[in-house]
Amino acid sequence: MNQTDTLSLTQETSLASTTAPSEHRAPFPTAETQQPAIEATTPTEPPDGHESYERATTLKNVGLFRQAAEHFEKAALDPTYALRGLAQMGLCLKKSGKEEDAISAFRRALQTPSISSKEQIQILYLLGRTLESLGRTPEALEAYRWLRREAPQYRDVGERIELLSTRRITKPEG
Repeated sequence: MNQTDTLSLTQETSLASTTAPSEHRAPFPTAETQQPAIEATTPTEPPDGHESYERATTLKNVGLFRQAAEHFEKAALDPTYALRGLAQMGLCLKKSGKEEDAISAFRRALQTPSISSKEQIQILYLLGRTLESLGRTPEALEAYRWLRREAPQYRDVGERIELLSTRRITKPEG
């Protein structure tokens, strides 16, 4: 018997001995007798970044994007998971139809001090695509041009800049 078993046995014994002899005792611990033990084992601190990130990833993988976004946001509170949490949060928000919130998450991710050049490029592309999908052409062009300065050959960024620039110029007034 280990120390935990001894402790729980001791707690049950002491809880059982508080019952008056004339009262009927249930053969198993009741919810009332178990409540203090449950509260004692419930963590009082928020989950760490790793735990929140893992939970969010699981939710994202099964298509629960809004719930995943909430957990990615919690993960982002941990500096170790800030960048990944914000980027994934943005993807989940975009998938759940909250493009404006996704843009905000991508912009916050770009402000993360630990961002690498490769990560910055990927997030700029996601930001540009999201802005483009909302018809926010000037902002999309800004993101794509910033991306092109960092990685001129990245995906289809050159074509996107050309297409958006042309569309912007030839777009009818009114």
